[in-house]
Amino acid sequence: MAKLLFITPPYHAGVVEVAGKWVPLYLVTIAGSAIAAGHDAAIYDSMTKDVGFDEIAEKIREYKPDYVLCSVITSTCPDAIKVFELAKGIDPAITTIAGGIHASFMYEEMFATTSALDYVVIGEGEVTLVELLDCLSNGGGVSSVKGIAYRDGGGIAKTGKRGFIHDLDSLPFAWDLLDWRDYTYFILPGSRLGAIDTSRGCDKDCTFCSQQKFWERSWRARSPEAIVAEMETLKEKHGVDVILFTDDYPTPDRARWERLLDLLIERDLGISILMETRAGDIIRDRDILDKYRRAGIIHIYVGTEATDQATLNLLKKDLSIEDAKEALRLCREHNIITETSMILGFPDDTPESMARTIELAKEYNPDFAHFLAIAPWPYSDIYPELKPFIEESDYRKYNLIDPILKPRNMTREDVDRAIVTGYRKFYMGKFMEMLTSGDEFKRRYMLSAMQRMMNNSFIKKKLGMLGGEMPEEIRKIVYSGHPMT
Repeated sequence: MAKLLFITPPYHAGVVEVAGKWVPLYLVTIAGSAIAAGHDAAIYDSMTKDVGFDEIAEKIREYKPDYVLCSVITSTCPDAIKVFELAKGIDPAITTIAGGIHASFMYEEMFATTSALDYVVIGEGEVTLVELLDCLSNGGGVSSVKGIAYRDGGGIAKTGKRGFIHDLDSLPFAWDLLDWRDYTYFILPGSRLGAIDTSRGCDKDCTFCSQQKFWERSWRARSPEAIVAEMETLKEKHGVDVILFTDDYPTPDRARWERLLDLLIERDLGISILMETRAGDIIRDRDILDKYRRAGIIHIYVGTEATDQATLNLLKKDLSIEDAKEALRLCREHNIITETSMILGFPDDTPESMARTIELAKEYNPDFAHFLAIAPWPYSDIYPELKPFIEESDYRKYNLIDPILKPRNMTREDVDRAIVTGYRKFYMGKFMEMLTSGDEFKRRYMLSAMQRMMNNSFIKKKLGMLGGEMPEEIRKIVYSGHPMT
């Protein structure tokens, strides 16, 4: 039996953390498989606990793990490397393992950056990690383990490709490892927030996306019955009353999706659901959107991303502007909170094109809109095209918040100003709508979200950095003690 300590790097990046403290589902599933194979495991979610490297060091000394593991996305890579270096400094005998999207594609760079990294699990990790642990525990050669990279003499070795897991319903979950007091959805005060992956992958080919690369444009689904059983466990055992469906695309199979909605309506779990899906599927489901709401779905993110059809085509978004508008309209018609995002800072962007993007966001009329800076992941399809315009090499800023590209005719500060302008203009127009909404739940929900966004988020920081101020109309509401919750 080995002792594994899974650690989330202590990284923070604004907009996502404004809404809630989110379950590290990827660690729950990986740890679950390790425990099922007979190993001991713990999860230290330093990101959610909002602690730093001192507390992480204390946890490592206290737990005395044989292995320290981090799942790595691009923006968390520098801090994950610090975690590995910290672990080796405490005990050089600790074996360090990285996994996740960034590590899977950029393992050579990670090995070159630090001597503190021992192994990388490439791709889907549940089976691979268990085989690697068994091999290391038994003193066998790791070259037989598919789906890993490791140091081999003076170079880096990569083993053969690991196939995807066929039966997702068979995966165990280590829910008991979480400190459930930490996880809440701020917009619904007093809530306990869980997470479910109803499927893995996406069969689309958006050029900026990391998911289609990681999952090789494949899509696999859990059964509706297994999903609902997992939700019942989270509700009954851990008090979860809000769940995020974490998958990028839960709805491509209409029959399977409707079966899930019907089961949720039948079981009536009292759980509110947050999710993301594609505009085309919402339009397809116009005849069953009432089931979405009855099943507990209260909030849907619909990706729109661009100001014009030409940019959507560049991103291979497989979406028309008219479809995006219609999908958002249909959700509003069924009292589902809508959210979308617009990406700014492309090489050919100008002040005029970004102003059009902001106006388009207002025309879409979602309940929430985000204005994000394009961040080409170094392994994405669009990266070679955008690389000449990249000015920022610090991966911590590859977070969709900090501009890292310089458009041909603008500065990165211009992009930052446009992001702030987008938020100011969009939400200035939304405030009266929120205050006068006849739907009490929606009014309180939206005002609670806006209070957090304007009072606590990166927008307030950006306004100060750029010499701006919060509009007086918004300031009065935010600081007046208006009962938003």
